[in-house]
Amino acid sequence: MKIAVYGRPFNEPSVLPFIQQVFDSLAQHGVDIYVHQQLHEYLQDKLTTVQYKVLRPAETLKGFIDIFITLGGDGTLLDTVTLIRDSGIPVIGINFGRLGFLASVNKSDITAAIHAVVNRQFTCDCRELLTVDSNPNVFGSNNFALNDITIHKRDDAAMIITHVFLNDEFLNSYWGDGLIISTSTGSTAYSLSCGGPIIFPQSNSIVVTPVSPHNLNVRPIVIPDTSKLCFEVESRSANYIISCDSRTEVLDQTVKFHVQKASFQLNLIRLSNESYLTTLRNKLLWGLDARNY
Repeated sequence: MKIAVYGRPFNEPSVLPFIQQVFDSLAQHGVDIYVHQQLHEYLQDKLTTVQYKVLRPAETLKGFIDIFITLGGDGTLLDTVTLIRDSGIPVIGINFGRLGFLASVNKSDITAAIHAVVNRQFTCDCRELLTVDSNPNVFGSNNFALNDITIHKRDDAAMIITHVFLNDEFLNSYWGDGLIISTSTGSTAYSLSCGGPIIFPQSNSIVVTPVSPHNLNVRPIVIPDTSKLCFEVESRSANYIISCDSRTEVLDQTVKFHVQKASFQLNLIRLSNESYLTTLRNKLLWGLDARNY
């Protein structure tokens, strides 16, 4: 079995014992370990007695790597989407960050989680993605997002007006700081913090959530994932920001673009001891009685 490990450089040296534990556990199971170039550069002279190979950027992953493990938070796991792309490689995240909706494995469960992964004691939770297409294509071949695609005003500029068309029919003009077009996976991220609903991964839905709307009667709307959304933006500053997960570009307001469901999905590993509902309860502290603290 070939397992690839990805992570960003860490500012906290306190995570190094846990990283060492990850590699020790993988080595004990006799798997072939491949480390992404970025993580390799950080780990040099920091790990002991662990042999691995460096995963070069140009290497083809499909049919070569069996499983991807990410070390970090949800943002780190989102980074791997541009690496995995449409290869179908299952990915699991070990949470060294804060909330961890996607990177759901706690540091205390590393050994058990790796044992389950190596022995294929897991199921794959298929998560839909969105693509954004524009002319020019500002994101190139990385024009897809697992969480959300957002439109936002620049810095301290005045609010923008976003004209939205749903399947070529006018939907609404949103006055405010911007819009979030979210997958069901991203419904627990930025969209949730702006008042959007939580959408189950199997709901086949997209959420359009306004950011600080000027009209208070404007609310998030849930639409089928078969929909095509087209956008035209007006801004006094002549340009605005569009993001595709963690990738951000500045667009001129003359640029029009559209968003729709991607043609492929991400396989997110779910272990037998977790479910979407338990993740919601644990991460959002549902049912917690604050009087006990």
